[in-house]
Amino acid sequence: MKITAVTTYAVAPRWLFVRIDTDEGVTGWGEPALEGRVRTVAAAVDELAELLVGADPLRIEAHWQVLTKAGFYRGGAVLASAVGGIDQALWDIAGKVRGVPVHELLGGPLRDRVRVYSWIGGDGEQDVAEQAAHKVEQGFTAIKMNASAQLRPIDTPAAVDQVVRRVAAVREVLGPTRDIAVDFHGRVSTPMARRLLPLLEPLAPMFVEEPILPEHSANLASIVRCTSIPIATGERLYSRWDFRAAFEAGIAVAQPDISHAGGISEVRRIAAQAETHDAFLAPHCPLGPVALASALQVDFAIPNLLVQEQSLGIHYNGQGSDLLDYLTDPAVFEYRDGWVQRPAGPGLGIEVDAKAIEQAASWAAEHGYEWRTPIWRHDDGSLAEW
Repeated sequence: MKITAVTTYAVAPRWLFVRIDTDEGVTGWGEPALEGRVRTVAAAVDELAELLVGADPLRIEAHWQVLTKAGFYRGGAVLASAVGGIDQALWDIAGKVRGVPVHELLGGPLRDRVRVYSWIGGDGEQDVAEQAAHKVEQGFTAIKMNASAQLRPIDTPAAVDQVVRRVAAVREVLGPTRDIAVDFHGRVSTPMARRLLPLLEPLAPMFVEEPILPEHSANLASIVRCTSIPIATGERLYSRWDFRAAFEAGIAVAQPDISHAGGISEVRRIAAQAETHDAFLAPHCPLGPVALASALQVDFAIPNLLVQEQSLGIHYNGQGSDLLDYLTDPAVFEYRDGWVQRPAGPGLGIEVDAKAIEQAASWAAEHGYEWRTPIWRHDDGSLAEW
């Protein structure tokens, strides 16, 4: 078997799919998405395709090594995302050729179902409380919310109080038997994180995500020490080498993104690395169906899974685009009481609607559609972290 073509499709809301075709008619799908940089990653995929066309798709590890290390310049979000999507597609092909789900090729399943959490948006206390109640009605037992909008480097007592009251409003709805994760989203400076975290402890978050920006990772150990709340990070870490310092700092939860951190091959290795530090995985995945399917294949094969993020109904998706749009059988992602069952289909366990993807990509190209990261400003006009 040989690879005959590598094709990318940029679609709304902010996704990028890659299709790898073979001379035996077996097709694999991946999602090398990098939100706000779709064209850049698509160009990287096209360049890497030169190394793949004509090659055996089943030599996954050999390809991973070449794609990540054969260039003089390595790493970073763009290259790791391009490799991540390609890697997913190669694993999809491998499972389809052997007639088994990818998790069977990773050692077989450790569990029968995976717990998933859902996002809530909203600004005020009443907004987040109402959205949390809606998620409870849908059966979710865990939700995630942003702690705040933009914050000053050292903000006022009123701003601090607003963060605590927002989380408290959601905790009141969820009660003590459900979980809430709080995303600081890199909007919080190191001194503000040290101020906020102890105040959130009585509300017992499952974890606080990205309490500080990844470029301030030298401060991460001090953040871990200042609170009893489990600290999570990793959506902007792209390899096991990037995660090394985070684990040594004492994080409790690693959040590699299957589409940003080198795909199934590398996230599986990050999970093993986490296990040696008694840390758990809550893979980042506010993306599309191929990314989620890929993450779930790893989830079922690793011992140290905590929970899986998923994007159904997430506010980033907007109107008219959502997680199930490009699947011929959306039932594979049917959530029951906050869980998703183990997929039984070969490869990634999903059937992608290629025609729908082609039509969506054509529409996006015709209308010049591209999602961009919002640019926020402080009241003095300077850039604020989004």
